[in-house]
Amino acid sequence: MINIINAKFITSSQNLSQCPDFGLSEVAFLGRSNVGKSSLINALCNQHGLAKSSSTPGKTQLINFFSAEFIDDEKEERSQAVFVDLPGFGYAKVSKTIQQQWRKNLSEFLRGRIHIRAFLHLIDSRHDSLENDENLSEFMAEFIRADQKILRIYTKADKLNQSGKAKIKAKDKNAILVSAAKKTGINELKEQIFNALYS
Repeated sequence: MINIINAKFITSSQNLSQCPDFGLSEVAFLGRSNVGKSSLINALCNQHGLAKSSSTPGKTQLINFFSAEFIDDEKEERSQAVFVDLPGFGYAKVSKTIQQQWRKNLSEFLRGRIHIRAFLHLIDSRHDSLENDENLSEFMAEFIRADQKILRIYTKADKLNQSGKAKIKAKDKNAILVSAAKKTGINELKEQIFNALYS
């Protein structure tokens, strides 16, 4: 069993040049605005309010960093990592100029951040075929390194019936279905992140 403890907010940055180098493996959380990035970080870390979630799409406009400690209960080993909550895309009610700046910052960050080991692409399980998500998948495929892994996380899975979940699994055999509200799929996701970082 993998657990995550001692999670803390570290800092926020507006672009890659402002981002500190922590010298630790990083997990980048990506997805459309309102897909549930902050809620998922809180569920993984078992801390309500660690990452600020909002009902207003596009509220996260900064790159937010959180420290987290993974514990492998079987081996009784501890490992430090950094969670990176990135600005959402595609839905925010902000000017095109700001959206373009976000995209530029995001591209620079994803390509230039050398310590990222896992990209968590969060997809709303109720809307799993949106062009924005397909574009992001194609974009990441252009620069993914051999030592990096992309995990596709389908959020808000509690809103689906069994047939809906089966359709996603049939379409994407590596799909990880989670619900931050119901805490389902969270333990599986912890294991997957841990393996991506340290195996």
